[in-house]
Amino acid sequence: MTRPATVTLCALQGVPLIEPGFDLARIIVDALHSTGERLCEGDIVVLAQKIVSKAEARLIALEDVAPSPKAIELAAECDKDPRLVELILSESQEVMRVRKGALIVRHRLGIVLANAGIDQSNIGQDKEAALLLPVDPDASAAKLRAGLRAMTGVGPAVLIIDSLGRAWRTGTTGTAIGVAGMPGLLDLRGRPDLHGRPLASSELGLADEVAAAASLVMGQADEGRPIVLVRGIGLAQRDGSATELIRPRHLDLFP
Repeated sequence: MTRPATVTLCALQGVPLIEPGFDLARIIVDALHSTGERLCEGDIVVLAQKIVSKAEARLIALEDVAPSPKAIELAAECDKDPRLVELILSESQEVMRVRKGALIVRHRLGIVLANAGIDQSNIGQDKEAALLLPVDPDASAAKLRAGLRAMTGVGPAVLIIDSLGRAWRTGTTGTAIGVAGMPGLLDLRGRPDLHGRPLASSELGLADEVAAAASLVMGQADEGRPIVLVRGIGLAQRDGSATELIRPRHLDLFP
């Protein structure tokens, strides 16, 4: 597959504040119309995790959470609300590291990240609340793709992305947590380099690269641009997932 020389990214306009039960496929189609765009084969629609979680009613009021003794103990170590820590534990397979201000866990989806990806910014609640990741982001992306195909006749690839930190690097970057209609991981092994030498170990985190680019257009604060249309990537003909981007435990040298 020849990589494109030009890629365009367009933040869709007219996206409302999302509430539980909203039809995100309909919102995407309406936003495309408001922006003067239409879907084409090969397009990628990238959504911020936050609006998917909101639509799927993943917002939890902290007043409804009863912290366990373990949550209370960890909360004292990391200086966090014990109710929030209880939610983090409920979303996690295991606790990896604890320090003041941070609780690093292996999420039930297999992702290693801070605070189980639970967020309290830009959720628009009067009372204290926390927003959890979607239950199954790959399934959420596949459902959105099917909905868009039913409405428009075009089934674009769909990414659900979040801002994650990285080991050994400061700062967060857009990362794919849900993928449908495109590879998450692109295996380039065996392809020749410029001099004809076959690549021996090159695997491209394609979905993460698209996620990082789209995140630049979305912004991280009050921009209000949670949906981005990406065009020109030149997709490989394979339906992948975000799960394939997670390094298998037996190959993880830094647990």
